[in-house]
Amino acid sequence: MKLLKLSYFLKKSLLFTCLLVILFSCKKEQVKIKEDSIEKKQYFPDKNEVDVMILKYGNFKKEIVSNGKLVALQKNILKFDVSENLKKLFVKNGDYVKKGQTLAILKNFTYEQAYTKAKINIKKTELELQDKLVGRGYETFNKDSIPNEEYEMLAIRSGYKDALHELKNAEFRLKATKLIAPFNGKIATIKSKQHEQINAGTEIMTIINDAVFEVEFYLIESEVSEVAVNGQIQIEPFALNKTYQGQIVTINPQVEKDGTILIKAKVKNDGSLLEGMNVKVFIQKDIPNQFVVPKSSVVLRQNQEVLFTVNSGKTYWTYVQTTNENSKQYSVIPNPDKSSASLKPGDTIVVSGNLNLAHDTEVSIKSFKTND
Repeated sequence: MKLLKLSYFLKKSLLFTCLLVILFSCKKEQVKIKEDSIEKKQYFPDKNEVDVMILKYGNFKKEIVSNGKLVALQKNILKFDVSENLKKLFVKNGDYVKKGQTLAILKNFTYEQAYTKAKINIKKTELELQDKLVGRGYETFNKDSIPNEEYEMLAIRSGYKDALHELKNAEFRLKATKLIAPFNGKIATIKSKQHEQINAGTEIMTIINDAVFEVEFYLIESEVSEVAVNGQIQIEPFALNKTYQGQIVTINPQVEKDGTILIKAKVKNDGSLLEGMNVKVFIQKDIPNQFVVPKSSVVLRQNQEVLFTVNSGKTYWTYVQTTNENSKQYSVIPNPDKSSASLKPGDTIVVSGNLNLAHDTEVSIKSFKTND
């Protein structure tokens, strides 16, 4: 009986051990399969995504670049011609004003009194002049019916001439207590405050007509042959992300000491441009029948300029030579020193995503670009 029990126990133990071995082997195999699959994924290459364009002949815009500054065509520093306290200031910096608008006034009591006194004095001297004319036998006081020399003599003796002169001066000084806008424009650089004592000739404010600006910039002698009066330019203010069109109006016929020549152009203001702004100036000239590509499409390989073309999902590099350059583009030709170099209209050119590309690399095209 004991032998039967022992035999039964041994059989169960052997069966349990076999099951453990089988389970362990299966687990190990699963782990190995999982590890193998991970390793395979690590070595499975992803295709590079690239942007491309179709190569074709076009106009290359040769570009001259300079720095310039905006200058208002009309700009006046406004001053009072008489002295007094500033009674009222009607504007602030940045206000748009119209021609003839009153910008500020001085206290005018003294000048009003002087003007009133001058008007009274002119009436008194007119009576004195008339008495002298009657004494000379004239029955009319019409200046045109009296000999000029005699009229002038009697006008001086009666004090009429002096009174007339003083009346005009008093009228001018009274009007001068108002500061009037000489043209449409914006107010800038107000230097005085209300109730301050203002002396004649003191700068009060500046008025700027900012509808149109002049752009002043310089070109070197060798570049001047590329421009002409009425030629087109583009400007980009350093402070704004905008481009403006302009037209050259003058080319100064004199070379400066540093070998440059002053050019002036006109640019219309859309409301964003300000007097004195620094701008970058671009002058473009079309060169026809060129392969024009973005700068991003040309990369260096083995210290040579290279373009990548795409054919059947793979990239192939071709050696090129850049012949012209502007701020955004190159014009290119196949490198004449490389017999294998080739470019033709209709080639698909990689324009971005090409920094890590090599010859014969599989790629997928993300998008087609135009060469704008």
